[in-house]
Amino acid sequence: MATIAVFGGTGRTGRHVLEQALAAGHEVRALARSASSVRARDPRLTVVEGDVLDADAVDRVVAGSGAVISVLGQVKGSPATLQTDGIRIITDAMARHGVQRIVSLSGGGLPDPAHDRPKAADRIIRVLLKLLSPTVLEDAKGHLRVLRASGLDWTVVRGPRLQGTPYTGVYRVGWVGVDASTSVGRADLAEFLLRQVEDRTFVHQLPMVSY
Repeated sequence: MATIAVFGGTGRTGRHVLEQALAAGHEVRALARSASSVRARDPRLTVVEGDVLDADAVDRVVAGSGAVISVLGQVKGSPATLQTDGIRIITDAMARHGVQRIVSLSGGGLPDPAHDRPKAADRIIRVLLKLLSPTVLEDAKGHLRVLRASGLDWTVVRGPRLQGTPYTGVYRVGWVGVDASTSVGRADLAEFLLRQVEDRTFVHQLPMVSY
């Protein structure tokens, strides 16, 4: 089993990642502003208190890990470049500690021109995202640029509208406009994220997970 560093593990999707990783027998190292915000309790879980923009705290989480899962996302009051700056600090720590594999969650609005074939509805959604959430979209693009320049084995998993539906284990993996829909459950998305730690199929790609 792997030792996985998890960033964003107290969020609504990140909690599923933590719980599923522990249930699968992995050792988990998680960053949290407060240890009390981590609901999971397990002897294989190590919680480091701190912020993803704190390089020392990030370094302590990455040290001793074999792979990283980032479920970072902006919330109200977040810096405009939280994901970009956070990923830069994480990848710098990975380089120092010789950790090569990172899996990062982003939204379905992040474009992948090499694989996406957006239909009319997809184009409308992207226009709305640019109008309603331009900062979040630019941050997602910035974090992808950091990953592409990192020299690491990265995968960016894109999720459309996230739902709190029960785990099903049944979902599609495709691209915008290609075998993809507009929603996915957080528990199923977490399962796919976790699988990418050892699955090399989507290295340097941006798969979309949906129902």
